[in-house]
Amino acid sequence: MSNNQVLGFAPALGWNSWNTFTWDINEQLIRDVADVFVSEGYLAAGYEYIVIDDCWSLKERDVSGNLVADPVKFPSGMRALSDYVHSKGLKFGMYSCVGTHTCAGYPGSFEHEFQDAALFAEWGVDYLKYDYCFKPRHISGELLYKRMSLALKNCGRDILFSACNWGADDVYDWIRESGAHMYRSTEDIRDNWDSVKALALSQLGKQSYTGSFCHNDMDMLIVGMYGGSNNDFIGSIGGCNDIEYKTHFSLWSMMGSPLMIGCDIRKANQITKDILLNPDLLAINQDVEARGAYRIKPEPQWFHTDDVFMLVKVLTDGDLAIGFFNLSDSQRELSLQFWDMGLPYAAGYALSLYDCWEHKELGVFRERFAPVVAAHDCLIVRAKLVK
Repeated sequence: MSNNQVLGFAPALGWNSWNTFTWDINEQLIRDVADVFVSEGYLAAGYEYIVIDDCWSLKERDVSGNLVADPVKFPSGMRALSDYVHSKGLKFGMYSCVGTHTCAGYPGSFEHEFQDAALFAEWGVDYLKYDYCFKPRHISGELLYKRMSLALKNCGRDILFSACNWGADDVYDWIRESGAHMYRSTEDIRDNWDSVKALALSQLGKQSYTGSFCHNDMDMLIVGMYGGSNNDFIGSIGGCNDIEYKTHFSLWSMMGSPLMIGCDIRKANQITKDILLNPDLLAINQDVEARGAYRIKPEPQWFHTDDVFMLVKVLTDGDLAIGFFNLSDSQRELSLQFWDMGLPYAAGYALSLYDCWEHKELGVFRERFAPVVAAHDCLIVRAKLVK
């Protein structure tokens, strides 16, 4: 059984409608994305969830209190759409909210948690993104996430629970015991370099708060969007360049975040596909032990800056994934002393390094490796101990 067949064991891989389409969603879009997942190799690479975000329902519940899918956007209904997604070997995801309304003003699940969980199970839902808007002041978000978790675990279907409270209310202190399989730890991402950089830096000290069955979700990917969102908040600045998208994907992969594609993959160019389908980065992200990456703290300490840093992720087979990140605006040399990650010269080992983006061996190095990294770029290597 693969990691992704055990609910929540590895970070989720999939696609979400929000970043590009926001409210402009419909049944045909979801069917098209499911088709592309199969035809373009996303399913084969491990991506499995197709998630409909906000704006899928009518503005009112029916007379029985049930949520109702918008019949104009989804004329066949959610069960039929779910069946289509499942027929492709994929999993089907939906969206709701802890509050009285969703963030876009549609009915939320407050005081309807068990009813909605049962409906989602009836529709064949495999993944629920649960947002944090319009929460009543008299009740804690912690309790509301525990409530929906309990409802999902007793609905008769395995549903991955994606808690999305934006890192609020000291979420790190209670989210694991709530039963959530992944949790948003950041504000909403935007399709620009400043947003990618800010979100990554905000999580550098929080890598101990991620692991199997409760993954730190740094928000959905913007790779390949190029400013193409119909939501000005997300895409108004015009997007990132390909190097920045590569670094974005590398950071999220190294730090163990779920990887939920946010672009229109029907129109993805080859560079976007090469980034999203990189087997070496996906293997690091999906490593069985699901460990967070730690930040190298070399001597002298002044070298260790916010813009230029190195991350190390311990992998199951004894290898190390090492990321050299230059988020600054100028070329930099990053000097890694192997001593700083627990490999003293006296141990007698060297490191054989493999470039995970160029997919080639770099050679064997002892004591030190010091690559020059361009502005906003990164180098990701897989290191194997050798005598």
